[in-house]
Amino acid sequence: MEKLIKIKSIDDIATAAREFAALMGDETVYAFYGDMGAGKTTFINALCRELGVEEDPTSSPSFAIVNEYRSDTTAELIYHFDLYRLDDIEEALDLGIEDYFDSGALCLLEWPERIEPLLPDDVVRVKISVDADDDSRSLLVEKAD
Repeated sequence: MEKLIKIKSIDDIATAAREFAALMGDETVYAFYGDMGAGKTTFINALCRELGVEEDPTSSPSFAIVNEYRSDTTAELIYHFDLYRLDDIEEALDLGIEDYFDSGALCLLEWPERIEPLLPDDVVRVKISVDADDDSRSLLVEKAD
């Protein structure tokens, strides 16, 4: 299944996050691909707010590699990974990334290409791209059938 979500401006991000959340099923690992500055962190923060995480605690986990949030509405754990600084797959294994994937908690990954061989078969791939003409964003959501 493929679904395209357009974000015309930052003002539309909450609507896009709501649309994305409505697509979420039983899958727990979501891999966000996109160039630097495409808006991965911004969209994940909006998605976390849509899922019930208070606005203040979400931030890029660039320095910590993983941030843990809890939804105020469902009490569900959400892990937000920024894998940009990983040098190799061994670092991800040392971090226990497979345990996170197996935990049943929601895992939102930035820079998943760094650990591609470790991603589960049912990973949902989200490709974020910037339209150079108007600076809008497109999210292509790809779920395995």
